[in-house]
Amino acid sequence: MDTAIFERVGEKEVTRAIVTEFCKQFSEYVETDCVIIGAGPAGLMAGRALAKQGVKTLIVEGNNYLGGGFWIGGYLMNKVTVRAPAHRVLDDLGVPHSEYSPGLHVADGPHACSKLIAAACDAGAKFANMTFFEDVVLRKENRIGGVVINWTPIQALPREITCVDPVAIETKVVLDTTGHDACVAKKLQERGLLDIAGFGGMWVEQSEDLVVKHTGEIWPGLVVAGMAVATVHGLPRMGPTFGSMLLSGERAAQAVLDILKR
Repeated sequence: MDTAIFERVGEKEVTRAIVTEFCKQFSEYVETDCVIIGAGPAGLMAGRALAKQGVKTLIVEGNNYLGGGFWIGGYLMNKVTVRAPAHRVLDDLGVPHSEYSPGLHVADGPHACSKLIAAACDAGAKFANMTFFEDVVLRKENRIGGVVINWTPIQALPREITCVDPVAIETKVVLDTTGHDACVAKKLQERGLLDIAGFGGMWVEQSEDLVVKHTGEIWPGLVVAGMAVATVHGLPRMGPTFGSMLLSGERAAQAVLDILKR
């Protein structure tokens, strides 16, 4: 058996390559067309659709992984359910699925999630992991002009040593796909600019249609998608099904494109 012979590359080259390429990309994306906060299915769908249209898109994720709950499904069982007509997204991504009952499709969560992540990457969306949203940048008439971010591990430090200043990214549009937390929208609520109702009890049949319907711009420069829509508008929660999150991501991307055209 042949033994592979690797190029003679040492530790310093490996470290330098990581640091150089990360800093190069981060520097390029401190000014973007759209920053998406949250890399769950809605954020990934929106990022994919926007990047395919040539929109400079950065997706910020607080965890060290992408996909939110999409990869693990419901109740720690990694099967995901998607109600028709959203199963067309699974077909588009090349994800095998079966129809468990009329209109209810089931797929492997890791397969669906990895395909969606790959599709967003292939389209050109870029990511900042282990990075949490801290605040918004506000411009004239309180229009959102960017986001303030910091490293996620900072939140775990003892309070007396957490004086680590954040940095900011300027952008034309911010998309809040942070799930029921609705982190970006709630920052506006803290300043008395928005009234957020909070999500209601679970009602799958009602919630999915309503989430897609109400996806869109809620404040100049801020679009909400996915479960954040339920929180902002006081809609029922949808539970462990993902069709509306996928279609809401698509609808949000169109809303962002409409804003960028204005």
